[in-house]
Amino acid sequence: MKVNFVDLKIQYQSIRKEVDAAIQDVLDNTAFIMGDRLKNFENNFAKAHQAKYCLGTSSGTDSLHLALWTLGVGRGDEVLVPVNTFFATAEAVSLTGAKPVFVDNNPESYNIDVNKIEEKLTSKTKAIIPVHLYGQSADLDPILEIAQHYKLHVVEDCAQAHLETYKSKPVGTFGDIGCFSFYAGKNLAAYGEGGAVITNDEKLFNKMAKIRDHGSSKKYHHEFIGHNYRLEAIQAVVLNVKLKYLESWNEMRRQNARLYESYLANCEEVKLPKKMSYAKHVYHLFIIRAKDRDGLQKFLTENNIYTGLHYPIPIHLQKAYNFLGYKKGDFPIAEKFANEIISLPMYPELKEEEIKYVCEKIKEFYSKGVS
Repeated sequence: MKVNFVDLKIQYQSIRKEVDAAIQDVLDNTAFIMGDRLKNFENNFAKAHQAKYCLGTSSGTDSLHLALWTLGVGRGDEVLVPVNTFFATAEAVSLTGAKPVFVDNNPESYNIDVNKIEEKLTSKTKAIIPVHLYGQSADLDPILEIAQHYKLHVVEDCAQAHLETYKSKPVGTFGDIGCFSFYAGKNLAAYGEGGAVITNDEKLFNKMAKIRDHGSSKKYHHEFIGHNYRLEAIQAVVLNVKLKYLESWNEMRRQNARLYESYLANCEEVKLPKKMSYAKHVYHLFIIRAKDRDGLQKFLTENNIYTGLHYPIPIHLQKAYNFLGYKKGDFPIAEKFANEIISLPMYPELKEEEIKYVCEKIKEFYSKGVS
C-alpha cells in the first residue's frame, strides 16, 4: 500500500466540473485581475468567518506583511511571534523593518505559551502574532487581555486554520486583522499562490485595500507608496467553488484524526498534542511526537508512507536570524519538539484502511525495539 502525505488530485476530481467551468468563465471574459469574481469570493469568505470585510491577497506571507504594514509596524518596533511556526510569520515582521521577538510554545497545545508573553514585552513592542498552528486555535483570551492592557495590536496568523473556531467563533476577527494562506496544501487551497485578510474595522480595511493596489483606490491615482498584493481572479473562482465544501472537508479531517487517535491509543512511544477545550480543531496537519523521529520517518518511507516535518529547525536557530543573537537552549520546549515532531498523512479523502496501515507500521517500527 502507498499512502501519500496529501493527494490533491482526488479532491480536484470530485469538483472538476465546477472548477473547470469557473476557470473557463474567467478565460472567456478575460477578467483576470480584481473585478466581480474576486469580490464575490471575498464576500463569501468574510461571511463564512463572521467578518465584515475581506481582501484577497497574493499569498499568506503577503497577508501578514499587509496587516502589519497597515497597523503601522515598522523600524524600531518589536512584534512577538511564537518560535514554533513557519518562517513566514517572522519574515513578515522583518519585511516591515521591525524585529521579531520569539516566545516558546505551550507543551500541551504547541501554540504560543501565553504565560511567557509578558516577560518578552518592552517599550518597543507594538504587536503580537498568535498562530493557530496545525489547525488548532491559540488561546486568544489571555492574549487579547495582555494586548488591551499594554495597548498592542493583535494579528492572527490563520494560515492553517480555515473555519477553525475559538469558543465557537471563527478565528480571524478576535484581533485587529486575521491573515490566511491558500497555498496548495491548505484546507482551503488555491491552484497556485493566494491569501486573504479579514477584519471588522472599516478604516483598516480601506487602508489595506489601497496598499494592496499600489496605494490606490482609483486607477492611476496613488495616495501613497503601496504594493501589488492582489489575488488573481482565477484563484478566486477556484477558492469560491471549494469554499462551499470546506466545512464538510474539515469534518472529514476530524474523523481521520479520531481514527489516528484510536489506532495509536496504546502506542506509548507516540505523543499527541492535547485537544484544547476552547478550539474546534480543523487538522490542517496531524502531527505526533515520536521517539527516534528520524528513524521512524525513514522506516515509513521504506513502506511507502510519506510524511512531513513541521518544523525541524525553530526560527531562532535559522541562519537568516543569526543576527538576533539567539542560541540553542533559549527556547527548550520548541527545540525539543522540533526533534520529535512528524506530520502523518492527512487530507479529507484519506481512507480508514490507509490510516490503519500507517498506524500498524508505526507500531511495527517500535516493536523492533528502538533505543
